[in-house]
Amino acid sequence: MNLRREDTGPGARRGTVTTEDDGRRRLEFRRSWPDPIEDVWAALTEPDRMGRWIGTYEGERAVGGTGTFTMTHEAEQIGEPMTIRECDPPRRLVVEWTQQETEDWSLALDLRAEDGRTHLLFTQVFPAGTDVVDFAMGWHWYLDKFGAEVAGDPVPGDWDAFLAEVGPAYGRS
Repeated sequence: MNLRREDTGPGARRGTVTTEDDGRRRLEFRRSWPDPIEDVWAALTEPDRMGRWIGTYEGERAVGGTGTFTMTHEAEQIGEPMTIRECDPPRRLVVEWTQQETEDWSLALDLRAEDGRTHLLFTQVFPAGTDVVDFAMGWHWYLDKFGAEVAGDPVPGDWDAFLAEVGPAYGRS
C-alpha cells in the first residue's frame, strides 16, 4: 500500500456530508499529497492531465469563460455546458456545471500548501433533501483517480471493483 498520502484507507477517503442552516446538503472531501501546490494545480487544470483522471474541457479558460465539459471515464460520454466562476491559480477553482436531469452543480476546489503538503478541499452543495450517497461515491472514485494522477500511483480499478471495495462503507454494495 502506498503511504504517500495521509488519508490511506477507504474510510479515510470518504466524503463528509453536513446540512446547512437552509437545509442544503454540503459534500466535502479532503485529500493531501507531499507534492508542490503547482503540480497539484496542474493535475487539476491542464488538459492532458485532466483527461487522465476525469475528462475534457473545451472552451475559454478564464473567469466567466464557458465551454463544454465531458466526463470521459463514464459509460455515456455527454458534453455539458460549464462556466468558470472563480479561478485563482494555484489556490481556487469554482465551476458551475449544467446538468441534464438535476439542478446545476457548483463545485469548489481549494488548494493550500502547509507543512510540506498540498491539501485539497473539494466541496459541492446540493438542494435540501438530496440523497448524496451516489454522488459521494462517484466523486470518491474520481478523486482517487485524481490522486493517482498527482502521485503517479496506479489508477484505481474500474467502477465495479471500486464499488466492491468502498460501497459497503457508503451503505451500498
